[in-house]
Amino acid sequence: MIRIERKNLKLAAAAAGLIVIGGAAGLALARFGPGNADPVAASAGEREVLYWYDPMTPGQRFDKPGKSPFMDMELLPRYADEESGAAAGVRIDPALVQNLGVRFATVRSGTLDGDLTASAVVDYNERDVAIVQARASGFVQRVYARAPGDVIAAGVPLADLLVPDWGGAQIEYLAVRGTDDAALILAARQRLVLLGMPESLIVAVERTGRPRTTVTMTSPISGAIRTLGVRAGMSVPAGLTLAEINGLSTVWLNAAVPEALAGQLRVGRSVDVSLAAFPGERMTGRLTALLPEVTGDSRTLTARVELRNPGGRLRPGMYGQITFGGSSTPALLVPSEAVIRTGQRNLVMLAMEGGRYQPAEVRVGREAGGQTEILAGLRDGERVVASGQFLFDSEASLSGVTARSLAQAAAPSATTAPAPAQIYRTSGRVQAIDGRSITLAHGPVPALQWPAMTMTFTVADAVPLAGISAGSQVDFGFDMVDGKATIRSLTRREAGR
Repeated sequence: MIRIERKNLKLAAAAAGLIVIGGAAGLALARFGPGNADPVAASAGEREVLYWYDPMTPGQRFDKPGKSPFMDMELLPRYADEESGAAAGVRIDPALVQNLGVRFATVRSGTLDGDLTASAVVDYNERDVAIVQARASGFVQRVYARAPGDVIAAGVPLADLLVPDWGGAQIEYLAVRGTDDAALILAARQRLVLLGMPESLIVAVERTGRPRTTVTMTSPISGAIRTLGVRAGMSVPAGLTLAEINGLSTVWLNAAVPEALAGQLRVGRSVDVSLAAFPGERMTGRLTALLPEVTGDSRTLTARVELRNPGGRLRPGMYGQITFGGSSTPALLVPSEAVIRTGQRNLVMLAMEGGRYQPAEVRVGREAGGQTEILAGLRDGERVVASGQFLFDSEASLSGVTARSLAQAAAPSATTAPAPAQIYRTSGRVQAIDGRSITLAHGPVPALQWPAMTMTFTVADAVPLAGISAGSQVDFGFDMVDGKATIRSLTRREAGR
């Protein structure tokens, strides 16, 4: 009996083993049998595959799986449901975002400071230049102790020239003066002038009655000697430049202004100047010119400021700062560090709900105080990534996420209540009020390419007009719907702003 029971146990164990093997084989056949041989393919069969791609080059698409021709790695499928989610951005693990210390900022309406500061270097005023030339051929008899760089006063002697050709003409003039023929005397004197004699020399000949063939060349203006080309004993032809003197009563300050900000400058406006040589002292100059050429390496434009120089304290080569003052204007602002400048377009990374992020194209305006004006591409209240946005942008590129265009940003969101049209902001002075219509002399609106002008707006019913009257300075925001400008916000400016 015992032997029979043991034999039955062995038979039962063998049967159980066959059952397990058979079950495993059945499972394998169920997973890898015809029509469902690959679990990955099975998954792909349940989800529609649009194309395959290499994650290192997501822009290149393939119509079948396999090895990437660019990298030694398998191509990944892009499913239809993932494609629809690509427009909604890429998802980043919130723990990773926290570990990276990523900072966020909210797009807000604010006031952009109109001041623009640029570095500047003092230079000579090239319009205040005097040239001393030899008016006739002669010889240098004497030179005075002058050298390039010397600051001299007007009338200071530079050199004595001997001009032999003048002697005969002066003798003839003195002989003619002994006659009573006024016309002949005038003609002889005019000949001396045409020979190049200065008026002071002719008067000296008339006073002394003796010819003078030596003339002292003097500086016609006060200033610094730029060049001095005369030495004792040398012969000089007529027209030779003996010296060049640059006046110092006024100087130029050449400021390097970024090309993107040059459009804010206007010739004739006053500017504040501070120089490193005189800390704490503020000076006032005037913008006289914007040079027509842009420096290729730094992409800057040279702004020329003229500054008075009493006492000659300002010397060419001194370094300073120029502040181009401007009125503060309302604008839609983001931190300047949040803007990714690719050279072809400007982007920001939008932070959306659910830990998703999407690049958005923006059109930027002025920049001041670490804030950048957004002309188009964002709406008030949206959140953007202010630090580490390059990592988010790279991840979005690898995932094939497309950037939100300017047109998409202007369109109302389908998941929220219809958003109002884009708000354009500027400031102006009230000219007249007629019911819910208001006439304003307002500043330029860059987003609409409007210059400063006077026009009439319709005021929305929700906007109060209390305290607003003709002559009031106001900040306002308006939208454009079907060509009609409607004011959506109106605030009276405080005195002194």
